[in-house]
Amino acid sequence: MLHLCLHFGTDLFGANLHGADLSRSDLNGADLSYATLSRATLARASLVLADLSNADLAGADLSGARLVGADLRNADLRATNLTNADLSGADLSGASLRGAQLCGAVVVETNFGPAEVDGAHYEPYERAA
Repeated sequence: MLHLCLHFGTDLFGANLHGADLSRSDLNGADLSYATLSRATLARASLVLADLSNADLAGADLSGARLVGADLRNADLRATNLTNADLSGADLSGASLRGAQLCGAVVVETNFGPAEVDGAHYEPYERAA
């Protein structure tokens, strides 16, 4: 298991991290644009303000990840697990979310348009009383 704790804004542009286990990694502000993260595990990773535009995240596990303010424009998120992820303020315009799981995801001020959402499964986040 690889845990990354990088300086804010680390450049991983175009990196091939297919299948990598990056769970709980600190990737805040990282440039992961055009990166290959398909089938990677990023469960509970922190990706606040990260640039994931045009990244391949197909089949990745982003459950519980913090993607606040992240740039996910044109990202491939097909069949991605975003259960309980925080996507507040994230930009998913042009992203493909076909078959993605968004149960319990926080989507406050999240930009979904236009994005492919056919077959995506979403159940709203519910705050504890």
